[in-house]
Amino acid sequence: MAGQIPKPVVDSDSKPYWDGLNNHELMIQHCDDCSKHIFYPRLLCPHCFSDQISWTQASGQGKIYSYTVVHRAFGPFADQAPYVVAIVELAEGVRMMTRITGNREDIAIGKPVTVTFEKVDDDLTLPYFKLV
Repeated sequence: MAGQIPKPVVDSDSKPYWDGLNNHELMIQHCDDCSKHIFYPRLLCPHCFSDQISWTQASGQGKIYSYTVVHRAFGPFADQAPYVVAIVELAEGVRMMTRITGNREDIAIGKPVTVTFEKVDDDLTLPYFKLV
């Protein structure tokens, strides 16, 4: 590998998300006041500004909202190219940036995907998605 990949900063707002990934669970937030799901982790609901937020396990099902193929990467990602970076819209309505694994020729906007968990090292697991 061209170098060690950068690690996320785990704070009190995002710890349940990262802990969930290490347990192969995709955790997202849910506003107890307006009932909308939230991603990325934060203190206040971006929809109604409530602080009544809880964590819930997402279904892991979604569809490709947008994507691009990275053909030239630098630094610690150089030896991983080409790879697909996508915005996936989860069934719960939130969107997240992720990687799509599998045959690049089959990837298209709107195609259904499901979460997989990529163990980077003993401390970090990332959510990737694959075509259903």
